[in-house]
Amino acid sequence: MSLKIGVPSKGRLMEKTFGWFGARGVTMRQAGAEREYAGAVEGIEGVELVMLSAGEIPRELAAGRIHLGVTGSDLVRDKLADWDRQVTELAPLGFGHADLTIAVPACWIDVDTLDDLDGAASAFRARHGFRLRIATKYHRLVREFLTINGVADYQLVDSQGATEGTVKNLTAEAIADITSTGETLRANHLKILGDAVIHRSQATLFLTRAATWGAAERATLAALAEKLRLPLPEA
Repeated sequence: MSLKIGVPSKGRLMEKTFGWFGARGVTMRQAGAEREYAGAVEGIEGVELVMLSAGEIPRELAAGRIHLGVTGSDLVRDKLADWDRQVTELAPLGFGHADLTIAVPACWIDVDTLDDLDGAASAFRARHGFRLRIATKYHRLVREFLTINGVADYQLVDSQGATEGTVKNLTAEAIADITSTGETLRANHLKILGDAVIHRSQATLFLTRAATWGAAERATLAALAEKLRLPLPEA
């Protein structure tokens, strides 16, 4: 059996993941045509590269179909309930930085904090007869954050496309989305609430708790961790 590592299958996350491992003596590369999503690993024996979308990796970790995976910390926390019981963070990788934040129309001059948003949501429902809509891909994280901070009278609406455009398109009144610079939000006439950073995300190497760990996989993991200079959690 081999130790399976899931990595993003395209884009800058893939390139930077390959670079991070390569700088530590483990060479990763795509095998075959660019769209085949097959990979190869050199520099250590017994490791198999599995090319996946970043959004698939939390599910594959939770199912135990891969032993290690690189993906955004936001995706793991949002897609996996009790995520820290299903996976272990081995290392933040120092790239893929983005903040999950709540943004509202820039013209809402009196709404700058979560307390302001709570008041605006109550007023919106009283005026319109339905709850203020917040468009997001991150339902679990956003709902938990708003509950902890006492914001009510809202509803989450799913957005799997360009979330920043939902306010302009009148399908939501506010959004909760990932941003690295805020430029796209400003271009869509949105502003970030001052106290509404839900999670500061970055690419992270995760270890599954669900996979089958035989002697061969454990030996390969130990060798890989030594090469990468990473401490392993106690069994």
